[in-house]
Parts: sequence; structure tokens; C-alpha cells
Amino acid sequence: MLWWYILNNNQLLTNVENEQISISGILRDFFVLLYVTVKKLTKIEEQHKRFNMTPVRQISALIVEDSEEDTELLLQELKKGNYNPVHERVDTWETMEAALKNRNWDIVFSDYTMPQFKGTDALALLRETGSDIPFLFVSGTIDEDMAVTAMKAGANDYIIKGNLKRLVPAVDRELREAEVRRERNKAAATIHHMAYYDTLTDLPNRTLLRDRLQQAIMVTPHDGKAAGLLLIDLDRFREINDTLGHQRGDLLLKQIGPRLREVLQETHLVARLGGDEFGVLLPHVNTKDASFIASKILKVMEKPFLIEGMPIIIEPSIGIALSPNHGENPDSLIQRADIAMYVAKENKKGYAFYSAEIDRHSPRRLALLGELRNAIESNQLFLLYQPKIHLKTGRITGVEALVRWQHPEYGIVSPDQFISIAEHSGLIKPLTLWVIKAALHQSKLWRQEGKLFNMAVNLSARNLEDTHLPGQIAEFLKTSGVAASLLELELTESALMVNPFHAMEVLTRLNKIGVQLSIDDFGTGYSSLGYLKRLPVNQIKIDKSFVKEMATDKEDEIIVRSTIELSHNLGLKVIAEGVESQSILDKLVALGCDSAQGYFISRPIPSHELSEWFKDTAPLRGWSL
Repeated sequence: MLWWYILNNNQLLTNVENEQISISGILRDFFVLLYVTVKKLTKIEEQHKRFNMTPVRQISALIVEDSEEDTELLLQELKKGNYNPVHERVDTWETMEAALKNRNWDIVFSDYTMPQFKGTDALALLRETGSDIPFLFVSGTIDEDMAVTAMKAGANDYIIKGNLKRLVPAVDRELREAEVRRERNKAAATIHHMAYYDTLTDLPNRTLLRDRLQQAIMVTPHDGKAAGLLLIDLDRFREINDTLGHQRGDLLLKQIGPRLREVLQETHLVARLGGDEFGVLLPHVNTKDASFIASKILKVMEKPFLIEGMPIIIEPSIGIALSPNHGENPDSLIQRADIAMYVAKENKKGYAFYSAEIDRHSPRRLALLGELRNAIESNQLFLLYQPKIHLKTGRITGVEALVRWQHPEYGIVSPDQFISIAEHSGLIKPLTLWVIKAALHQSKLWRQEGKLFNMAVNLSARNLEDTHLPGQIAEFLKTSGVAASLLELELTESALMVNPFHAMEVLTRLNKIGVQLSIDDFGTGYSSLGYLKRLPVNQIKIDKSFVKEMATDKEDEIIVRSTIELSHNLGLKVIAEGVESQSILDKLVALGCDSAQGYFISRPIPSHELSEWFKDTAPLRGWSL
């Protein structure tokens, strides 16, 4: 090429001053200049492209300004920054007040000094509404002292009218920070709601009821009236759940709050304490008032509830406790209203007040309440074990430990009776620790016999509030010599949602220890697989209400299949409980379920019988350790 030849031969030219000049030098200078020019043009083009690619941003701006010309200059500057402002100009208190009511604004710009309206008054008016949207002074008269005063009063920034270059960056920054504040406030509101409201019904939960009850108790009684508490339990609700399924049971629970509200005042707080138990806080009542309200509740609950077009009749039992006679703190009032509620349930009276006389007429419950601690300490409790099998291999993967009470007077006491007593009395913590310790001891004995499989123990909602639990379990594991991975802790969906933040903390610490975590009765609560994904759980147990009818009920089969598929996609193992026939077992194998548990495999049995089951029954069915 010609230019390459010239560069390499370095010929000389003579300029008008008869000075010799290198041609190659000229060309080098030319190409350097050309290169720099191209780079500059490319950079300008890229900037132009970036500017054109930036989307036009909509912004609603309230402009407090008496000058139309200054308003137009401000709008032009915003448009240069790729904003498309929808605006309204105001210059009096009245017009600004009306504008704030008529629209939600993204930002407010204000002059500092105007004949009829001070900018500081505009700022005060905005902040009086509780709004934290950005407020920027744009003024030609503001000095440094004024600016400091304005910022202290709540302004976000100030811009000098003669120098609007800072306007768009300031707007960008303030809108971005306003969005962060909104998201932070939204997250805080969500956290607060989850901590104090029931997820299923959206009613206040036990925590909020206790807080409000404490406030009501602290109010000095007058006119013979003080705080009262009604505890409402739905009779036969478990039967409805078992017959119609947990989903329809949940639909019924959602209707309880609105039904109660029909006969209650605004000052009465309705809460869901858990399961089918509700509470009503009456802040200023006497015995007569409480009786009247309880009677109205019984009356309004007589009307059938419509669940998917099906009329359902529910009969509540109501226990009533009044402060200060029946208790001077929330826990004692709740406990005594609970005792009264059980008396009302036993006597079919509809409602009952707590009294020492009633206590004496409820000997069995009081006996159980008083003797449970002794039962824990004196080994009246014992464990039964229900085996689980792996559906692909037929291996026995583990057992679930189930506690029973051998009462010296009443015989075998159902867990349905004493577990609720333990939860209400605070004994659930020592009871759970006893079960875990006893289960690990048995696991140690089986390991010495060469039997190595998981040991599952149930946790309650109260256990998930106990931050000492992970440390205590770690100590039990160390003492027993059982590997943490062989201990499986089962918790229900509803237990997770009583106090989700405490639950998350406890579960995370348990996960770090290395124990397995399982969600029991999945499908009966109101969590989702998406929520469970955030929890450190390893397995879910599909509730028996879906499993036992799935051979004949297409909807139940679809639910089970979907749960298995979604769980596997999330890396979770699935166990089906309530397996009561070979056909159900075969169906679960076909659906790819991992493990199964139920009466068809084995009823809960003592440890010595389980050893015989391992030797005799299991091999006949093709199951092995």
C-alpha cells in the first residue's frame, strides 16, 4: 500500500521556509490525530446511545412556586434529565392542602420565600400529613443559615435557582432513597403483621392478645368493671376436620372471626390462639356484661356456616375469667379461662366462669394438671414406636417416638388430653426434653444391637419459642453418643406460624447441630412449599387426611402427587403418614413417594415388641433393616 511504502522509505519534502520535513513523520502525526478523533467521536456516540436508551421516567411533582417562569425552568431541567413530570403548581396553604389530598405525589419542590406562602410552612404542612416524600427547596434567596434551618426542619435538599445542575442528581438520589424507605417500611409492616397476626384467619394471634390483655389489666378498675377474657373452643371441630378434610376445616376457621364480630363491639379484640381455639378480650366488663356477651356469641354461632355450599353447625364452649379476681396477669387469666372452658365443654353448658368451686368440680383435669410434672419426674411416661419404611428399597428407615402416660388412677391417658394440658401449663418444655432424652437412650440401645435408623420426635409451637432447646439437644446427643443425623425432629405447619421468627432462629440452630427437620401434617396448615424452601427442613410428611382416601378420591391423589413432585424439585424427601392398606402403599410407590408410615405397616408399639416386629413381621413383607 502507498502509505506503508512512504512510511518505510521516509522520503523528505521541503516546506515553504525551505525546511526539510519527513513524510513519514507527517503521516504518523496524521494517523495519531485521526485515531484520537475517532475515539472521541465513538465516545460521544456511545454517550448519545446511552442517553437515548435511558427510559423516560414518569414523576408526579407538586411545585410550590408563585412564578410560572421559574416553574417552567424547573420542568425543563427535569425533562433534560429524562423525566416526564406530571405537575401541579400551588402558592397558598389552601391550594397545597387540597393538592396533597387529591393525589399521591412523588416529590415536592418549593420556593423558600413567596408573598403569600412561606416555603417553611409548605414543609410543615407536608410533614403534618405524616408523609416522608422528598421535599426540595429550589430558591434564589436561600442562604447557608436558611438552608441549615430547612434541613433541620425536614427538607431533603436545597437547590439554587441560578444553578440547576444539581437538580436532576438530587432528584435521582431522593427518589431512590424514598423507594428504599418504602421497601423498608413495607418489610417492617410485614414482619410486624406476621409476628402479631394469625396467618390463616388474619386475626390477632396469642402474642398480640397477651399484650393487649396486659394493657387492659393495668387499667385501674372502676364502676366494678375490669378486663375480662373469653376463651372459645369449637366442639367437634376435629370430627369435622377428619370427615370433611383440613382444607374445609380451614375455610370454617376463617369464618369464625367475622361471625363473632357481628355481636361484638369495636373495643373487643378477637384473636385466634391456635387450632380451633379463639379468644375475646373485653376491656371493661363485669360478670353481667360478660354473661350477656357470651350468650350473644352462643346465639350467633347457632346459624349454620356454609362451607362450599354445605351447611355446617358448630357448637362452641366458652370459658370466662375476669381480672383481678381470677388472675392479675395474662397467663393466669388465660389458664383459668381455659379451665372454665373445659368445664363448660364437659357439662354442655355453653359457657362457664372460672371459680374455685368449678376447680373442685373438675377433678380429673385438675388432677392431670397437678400430677403431670410428677409424671415426668417419676417415669409414669413411656414411649411407643411406629416404624417407617423406604418404599423403593423396603428398608426400615426409622421410627417415630410417641409418648404415653400410665396414670396410677386413670390408666392410659390419651396424648390429646395431657399434651394440651402441658402446652397450657408450660410443662411442654420439660415433657419434650424427657421424650427426646428417652428416645435417644433407646436409640443407643438399638445401635448396640446393630440396629441403626432415624429416631423421630415431635416438637410443639412452645418448643420453637425456647432458644435453649438446641443447646439442650446437643448435650443429650453428646451424652447418648447418638449421631445428630439420626435424630429427626417433627413440627407442624401451624407450630411454625405461631411465632415464625423465633421458629426460624431455633430451626437454624438445630440445623447447625446436624439434626434432621421434618414438617408434620403437611397440607393441613397454611404454609406453602415456597415458604418451606426458606426453612432448613429436610423432609415433609403428607397428612393422613389426604393419604387414606387417595385410592378412591381423585382430588386427594392429585394433591399427594403434586406435593411429592414439588417437594422433590425443592430437594425435600417425602413421607406419607396414615397408610392403612396395600392399595394405598402401591399407589404411593407409583407416585414416587420416598417413605411411608401407618397402621398397615405397624401400629405404635413398645420397644420390646418392635424388636419382635423386626425379626418376624417385617421380613414377611419384604422389609428389612
